[in-house]
Amino acid sequence: MSLSPVKIDWRKVDRPEAVANFNSRRSVVYGTKGIVSSTQPLATEAGLEILRKGGNAADAAVAVSAALNITEPSCCGVGGDAFCLYFDAKTKQVKALNGSGHSPQKLTIDHVRAQGITGSTIPGNNINAVTVPGAAAAWVDTVEKFGSGNITVADVLEPAIRLAEEGVPVSEIHSHNWQRSEELIKNASPNAADMLLNGHAPLPGQIMKFPKIGQTFRAIAEQGKAGFYTGRVAQAIVDLVQSKGGVMELEDLAKHESTFVEPIKYTYAGEVTVYECPPNGQGITALIALGILESLQEQGVVPPLEHLEHNSAEYLHVIVEAMRLAFADSQYFVADPDAVHIPVKELLSKEYLASRAKLIDPKKTRPDVVHGNPLNVTDTVYFSVTDRWGNACSFIQSNYAGFGTAAIPDGCGFTLQNRGSGFVLDPTHPNALVGNKRPYHTIIPCMATRNSELFLCYGVMGGYMQPQGHVQVLLNILRGFTPQAALDAPRFCISAGSPDTQSSSTGAPGDINSEVYFEDGISEEVVAKLKEMGHDARTVDGFGRSMMGRGQVIQKVQDESGALVWAAGSDPRGDGHASAQI
Repeated sequence: MSLSPVKIDWRKVDRPEAVANFNSRRSVVYGTKGIVSSTQPLATEAGLEILRKGGNAADAAVAVSAALNITEPSCCGVGGDAFCLYFDAKTKQVKALNGSGHSPQKLTIDHVRAQGITGSTIPGNNINAVTVPGAAAAWVDTVEKFGSGNITVADVLEPAIRLAEEGVPVSEIHSHNWQRSEELIKNASPNAADMLLNGHAPLPGQIMKFPKIGQTFRAIAEQGKAGFYTGRVAQAIVDLVQSKGGVMELEDLAKHESTFVEPIKYTYAGEVTVYECPPNGQGITALIALGILESLQEQGVVPPLEHLEHNSAEYLHVIVEAMRLAFADSQYFVADPDAVHIPVKELLSKEYLASRAKLIDPKKTRPDVVHGNPLNVTDTVYFSVTDRWGNACSFIQSNYAGFGTAAIPDGCGFTLQNRGSGFVLDPTHPNALVGNKRPYHTIIPCMATRNSELFLCYGVMGGYMQPQGHVQVLLNILRGFTPQAALDAPRFCISAGSPDTQSSSTGAPGDINSEVYFEDGISEEVVAKLKEMGHDARTVDGFGRSMMGRGQVIQKVQDESGALVWAAGSDPRGDGHASAQI
């Protein structure tokens, strides 16, 4: 029984079709076995193939991840990082894997400054932004730690290898993103031809083959992590980085390991426990915002959120302000926990959240938001997978901004990420660049339980949009939206959201004191009222909506018969869909 004064009407949540809060244009996908929901249909099919072979949600998630390297390389690749949350149906536990890489041991702020970089961060097209890619190790470790034991790493990579060698037709939205990056790819390395078709970004429907990525995947399939972090692939990465002024060495790659960590959590309304990966990821941002919103309702500053009209000015205002306060804290405190102490417990304490909530005026925006003192002293792919046994895997992978640096190691076929742009070039900052350190990470999978049972396996990709999306989609679900409607509903995004956005943002991605974008579908009257409340409110439509991210949701349905039923939705801002196993 919830002790929180904030209440959830479970009748609406369990039977959203009876509420019809939002007129969705797509149907929910239901299934009684597994469901895969991703941004690319062929990647979704790769996951279903593994489920049909007896793999579980974790096995299938890695198959989806690898397939997305082929079907959506402008957003993810084996040259990037990955994180996942896994719900074990037997133990009812949520487990987390951090698959992000470290900076090269010899990389320093002085080295970066000596190359003429004067800003506060490393530019995304600079080779010093390349950190050790963590995705390959994350794949192997996910299968070995969370997998069924029935499926090998070679099995889960086989569909992606097939796609790489036989070729895939390029989808519409992905083609658009590819074309925007064409010049970057051409200028990043001598191997641009590996990621272009006859010298150009492919058009929708054109077939792209990736034989060199296929070779890289075969090395991982045959040798495990050693096939990537030692030998030919590792040498090619080091040779490219050093040829362009970087300091990465073979030792940096050879010593890389994934980290199995305890997820952080916040229980909203006494019943829904939301899980995020801990720092160096920004998932804590969503938890802080939820805590602030709950405190606002508990203090009576605002009425229960479900009593406010959805996406009204009053509703959006308090969520925007809570997100700004949450970002102020996360952008200061989130760093590598192995390098600095991060006050996670204090940031999520009821007392601290209540003190932050008191900074919000329900009638007007706060001009400048800064981080508190609890101690008193960019592009991505996200997908969800569930299985017939009730397990779930919330998985996210990214190059950071688009193709990352777009630099392609010789003979490997993939681009190297630019995650090192997440470091701050200020030696006094907790997230300061030093060697062998993990940077602030934007990619975050999410999961929620209800009284220890799985409730949601979900996430929203897109740079700094991700925690904003987690909060908005969850609140939609809790007011009676179906998984599909929760994703379809118009969203807001503070500042540019992603380092690869097409907006004309006046601030840097994640700048909490710059403009707020409201998606087409939020009325002009609401936007005008938000401007009166002090927000630099702007509207966005068309391809500009990419800053709103792309989410996937799988919800466990409370069926009266006791049977396992999944309900899934896939974001219309992407090319994909959810599909159920038969």
